[in-house]
Amino acid sequence: MSASPSNNSDDKPTPPDKSTVILLLGIAGDTTWRMFVPVLSLLAGGIWLDRTFGTKPIMTIVGLMIGVGVAGLLIRQQIKRNPKK
Repeated sequence: MSASPSNNSDDKPTPPDKSTVILLLGIAGDTTWRMFVPVLSLLAGGIWLDRTFGTKPIMTIVGLMIGVGVAGLLIRQQIKRNPKK
C-alpha cells in the first residue's frame, strides 16, 4: 500500500455556495454587534459618569461589567434562537 497522493479531481474540496457565505457573514455580523455595542457603550457611559462625578474608576468598571453581562445575555439569546442542525 502506497501513501502517495492521488491526482484525482474528486479529492478537491468544493467551495461553499454563495448563499452559505452570505449566511455566515450575517451570523458573524450579528454576533459582533451583540458583543461590542453593549460593552463599548456602557464602558463609555461609565467613563462619562466618572468624569462627571469624580468617581474614577468605579463607574467605568461597573459599566464594563454590566456591558459584558448584557453582551453575554444577547449571545445566549442568539444561540437559543438558532437551533442545532
